[in-house]
Amino acid sequence: MTAESPDPLEPLAQLFQDLRSTPGGLTGREAARRLEVTGPNELARRGGRTWPGELAGQFTHPLALLLALAAVLAWASGTPRLAIAIAAVIFLNAAFSFVQELQAERAVEALAAFLPERARVLRDGAPQDIEARSLVPGDVLLIEEGERICADARLLSGTVEVDISTLTGESVPVTCSAGAADVTVPLLQARDVVFSGTECTSGEARALVTATGMGTELGRIASLSQRTGRDESPLEHQVKRVARLIALVAIGAGIAFLPIGLAAGLSVTAAVSFAIGLLVANVPEGLLPTITLALAVGVREMARRGALVKRLSAVETLGSTTVICTDKTGTLTENRMRVSSVWTPADGKEAAVALAGVAARCSTADLRLPSPSGTGGGSTLPSGDPTEVALLEMAASHGADVSLAGREATRLALFRFDPRLALMSTVDELDGVPVISVKGAPEAVLARVSAIMGTAGERPVTDADRARVTGAMDSYARQGLRVLALARRVLPAAAPVPAAREEAEHDLCLLGMTAMQDPPRAEVPAAIVRVHRAGIRVHVVTGDNGVTAAAIARRVGIGAGRGGLHVVVGAELDAMSEPDLDALLDSGAEVVFARSSPEAKLRIADALRAMGQVVAMTGDGVNDAPALRRADIGVAMGRSGTDVAREAATMVLTDDNFATIAVAVETGRRVYDNVRKFICYIFAHAVPEVLPFLVFALAGGAVPLPLTVMQILAIDLGTDTLPALALSREPAEPGLMDRPPRKRTEGVISRGMLARAWGFLGLLSATLVMAGYFLTLRHAGWQPGAATGPGSPLNLGYRQATTVAWLGIVACQVGTAFAVRTDHASLREVGVFSNKPLLAAIAVALAFAALVVYLPPMQGFFGTAALSGGQLATVAPFPFIVWGADEIRRALVRRRNRGPAG
Repeated sequence: MTAESPDPLEPLAQLFQDLRSTPGGLTGREAARRLEVTGPNELARRGGRTWPGELAGQFTHPLALLLALAAVLAWASGTPRLAIAIAAVIFLNAAFSFVQELQAERAVEALAAFLPERARVLRDGAPQDIEARSLVPGDVLLIEEGERICADARLLSGTVEVDISTLTGESVPVTCSAGAADVTVPLLQARDVVFSGTECTSGEARALVTATGMGTELGRIASLSQRTGRDESPLEHQVKRVARLIALVAIGAGIAFLPIGLAAGLSVTAAVSFAIGLLVANVPEGLLPTITLALAVGVREMARRGALVKRLSAVETLGSTTVICTDKTGTLTENRMRVSSVWTPADGKEAAVALAGVAARCSTADLRLPSPSGTGGGSTLPSGDPTEVALLEMAASHGADVSLAGREATRLALFRFDPRLALMSTVDELDGVPVISVKGAPEAVLARVSAIMGTAGERPVTDADRARVTGAMDSYARQGLRVLALARRVLPAAAPVPAAREEAEHDLCLLGMTAMQDPPRAEVPAAIVRVHRAGIRVHVVTGDNGVTAAAIARRVGIGAGRGGLHVVVGAELDAMSEPDLDALLDSGAEVVFARSSPEAKLRIADALRAMGQVVAMTGDGVNDAPALRRADIGVAMGRSGTDVAREAATMVLTDDNFATIAVAVETGRRVYDNVRKFICYIFAHAVPEVLPFLVFALAGGAVPLPLTVMQILAIDLGTDTLPALALSREPAEPGLMDRPPRKRTEGVISRGMLARAWGFLGLLSATLVMAGYFLTLRHAGWQPGAATGPGSPLNLGYRQATTVAWLGIVACQVGTAFAVRTDHASLREVGVFSNKPLLAAIAVALAFAALVVYLPPMQGFFGTAALSGGQLATVAPFPFIVWGADEIRRALVRRRNRGPAG
């Protein structure tokens, strides 16, 4: 309720006074005046992210800013071609990331779709059909079966059943009727108030509109969705942190070595070129597009397996998930009531058939199935109350005629469900005899029976019979099942049709009871076992009642671990302090949070994330939208979910299959492992790229520059990109889903990775590359200090030497690509040829290298020269040396880890 709205639970007389309305509604003139004041009955839109802002954000990434600095320095030092090349890299990276990441924020627009276009109201004392957006507080709303309710309103007369599952998660429609308000219950549990965005499944009523637009409960959820921002994913945070570190190292190295170069005798122009080279050599230009492409590959793979991921970094976040907070209705369950058990006092088919007949007659739902005569509807979805639909399906399975036409042909009277009596009854003519059929709460029906169906037919009910019925009813209730009793009374052929329900609902014969539930999805138990094995806990956060939710949780295996299952209802959670909630969530138990409000779901998500957990929150209703946005991963159902949930979520399950979450977690873990592999691959060439510049500077120019900046870019964005991307296609390591989730604080780049990339693979590659460079240069007749510039006799030999250095890095990276495919195992175990995309990528990289070396236009652009067979033979062993050395290192690590016992 907003500050402008009255309390919808206050006495009706006071409510009419506060709203300045009457039972006959408003006048048209007054409604128009109020519309000017309150505004239209619609949800306010919040501006989403704009594409100029999104694109501009790509240029503020630390790596982009560092490259921009290098481009400015290159231009200032008189090398415009290099400046243009670096600028092109910046724009290509930004454009690629922009195209991959851009998405509109449409959660509020999807919420607006839950409001109908038309509404019926009383105005000027007469019913009128108006646009729903024209509703104002004080209008008297006319509600009928099948309509979506378009405002929050207090019932004035009538009884309706309302499906509020999208708003609260309630698994069955609730009965709402006019009467005295219970001011002690939360507003969403009040049973004389209806809410915007819900649907009337049966009955009709009049209601006084108390709130419209953003003042409704639906509007409150929309407001929560707007206020709930998205945080950076762990990968986004870690990549930015590493980028800042690289930027500091690159700038620091450039600043530190600039005076060293000047002191060693370099000219200012040469010293600036050297600083630019250090900047560019330290920046892994291919890192961001390669990560983006790898995540995009993961997104496509997950889409093929039923999970649509809307944010690329979410793929990696899934791999670090530690807690899944799942909705019950429609997520763990089918969101469809079904009869799971039938209890009859007597054995035999006759008793079940008699009970099915009452279930078929005492109903207003329509299965829309062909009738026994061959007429009727087609294959459209059933309509009506879900409980009645479930009873009709049960009746049809026992051979009863459940067609709507068949019922209408025999019906003599209908007494709709009365929530005060908890009963519904019909009078039908069967073979010329009136038969009263009754269904309702077992206590209500049992109080009105005088007979019970026995083996030989109807007989008087005894106290022992009543005790037996009560025992069966209690057993069902403990299982969280919804129980209905069914009874009948056969009237004499000439008896008049009862004119009132009091004349019909007495002296009944009890036929039995049905137990119903929204059953668990068949695939969920196996999925729960799988995520438990992966060290992931599962909590249930639902708007449904605790008994039902706990029963479903236990059936699918939630709470099966040592911590057990704990049930917390909404009022208990509201009264729970933050330390107590933290203690509960940290206790090792899996928890069912029942009767949870949208605010409670946000509180749970925030508490878990504050503890360092990576939270995946599933849901399908309007009420789930704020929490879906707040969680690290919001998971919505694609088929049964609402547009609101799908728009607010990070991932949408197209098959509504909870097991797909386990598949997504496995994919996320594999993607994370592979991201680490190609980052190690990309980082490994930093050392052989930086070392030539250090040799050049420390020698004061006496040693010609072994590598140019353009050649570095040819590696970073040319020969390295495809193999790095192919490494993202590595299959999962054995036991991937048997290890615990990594911590949120665990970086994608670790000290061990850097030691391997820089201290081992990179240093070995740099040694080989510089050896090849000096060998080629000396073979051409070079002596320290000799001129190698254009026009000098040694220029060709120098260009061949730089080409050997460049090609040597490419060759070493081939060996590195095979080495990083596994952290610990031997490549023989992984399979040398098992990653076909990597083999193809290396072939393409080598073909590109051949063009750079032998194609004249490329030679002129990159400063290379054609190599002889002997010079090629110099670099040919490099891949095998790098891979073989790392193979030996991994073997030593495995032996050390096995210990003396081996």
